[in-house]
Amino acid sequence: MYRLPVKKAVIPAAGLGTRFLPATKAMPKEMLPIVDVPTVQYIVEEAVASGIEEILVITNANKHCMENHFDRNYELEERLKESGKYDLEKMIRDISDMVNIYYVRQKEPRGLGHAILCAKSFIGNEPFAVLLGDDVVINPGGKPALAQLIQAYNEKGASVVGVQTVAPEDVDKYGIVEPSLSSKSIGRRVKLAGMVEKPSIDQAPSNMAVLGRYVLTPDIFDFLETQEAGKGGEIQLTDAIVRLMEVQAVYAYDFEGTRYDVGDKFGFIKATIDFAMARPELSQSVRDYVKELASKIEREECRQE
Repeated sequence: MYRLPVKKAVIPAAGLGTRFLPATKAMPKEMLPIVDVPTVQYIVEEAVASGIEEILVITNANKHCMENHFDRNYELEERLKESGKYDLEKMIRDISDMVNIYYVRQKEPRGLGHAILCAKSFIGNEPFAVLLGDDVVINPGGKPALAQLIQAYNEKGASVVGVQTVAPEDVDKYGIVEPSLSSKSIGRRVKLAGMVEKPSIDQAPSNMAVLGRYVLTPDIFDFLETQEAGKGGEIQLTDAIVRLMEVQAVYAYDFEGTRYDVGDKFGFIKATIDFAMARPELSQSVRDYVKELASKIEREECRQE
């Protein structure tokens, strides 16, 4: 049982973002803005709000603008101050002061498991969090999703994967967990007997999907180093976690919050609308437009009938 606190996090961001081409030809998908904030910033803010003090971002050779986003831009800061735009100057300075962020490149695309393995020397012998950039989770008025997982880790001293229930027809899009039949769930936490990466509907052990948040013990690296390629010819983190279960307990935690799959075009659109509606300066305009659009769609459907 681990007692060290979770203070480090890994954000894998080495993917090519092919689902968002041509936009991602020159811009990392993690920098695509939800309204006016890059996706990756929401991920970093969740980590910081959960008590994370150091973050390692796994990148590739085309992610320089993401590194620049979290760095100081002295010229821009001075221009804003000279223009009397002190609020904007403070906002962009605060981005670079949020947390210590480091970067390492995944030199070849060998899967999520391999990307996490690139963080081994950074993590050392500490438990750590993993936040996938395709999943933005908000929980207004409650604990961030990662903070919920960290609390579960603190209670059990073991690895925890974040899950939520998905529709049966969607299980083949995710890693699906298999709850242990010999252990009763306690609240939102349940001990696991296994995990399956993107199973078919008839082979899925449940409809609880792993959704982009993990707290892992450093023992996972022993398994990632020897993990053979799995589904898609890549080193799968899911496969390594299944092997980890053979030597220590692993739990799932059904975290509270609304999760947006911003790696999917429709999920990105939903996030943009919802986040805009939550902004005081945009809320009414967006609501009025949505009502107008709904009325227009209704009229068109009536004409078609």
